[in-house]
Amino acid sequence: MTAQRATVTCPDCALEEAFEKLQAARACIERHRRETGHDPVWDLAPLSSGVERAGEAAGVCGIPGSADDLVDSE
Repeated sequence: MTAQRATVTCPDCALEEAFEKLQAARACIERHRRETGHDPVWDLAPLSSGVERAGEAAGVCGIPGSADDLVDSE
């Protein structure tokens, strides 16, 4: 059995679909937006701590005072 990595839901309609791959979930979101004008969201399964840290670092890359700058200066 494969793990579901993301669930896409839409607050405006009955859309609810689970995906093994994030790319497929993202494609579903974009397709639903195009076809309906709704704004679906996704709920991601827990990620490993390394992946979460990398995502957090990417979101603040180059901003003075970010977590990256604090780690680099220690």
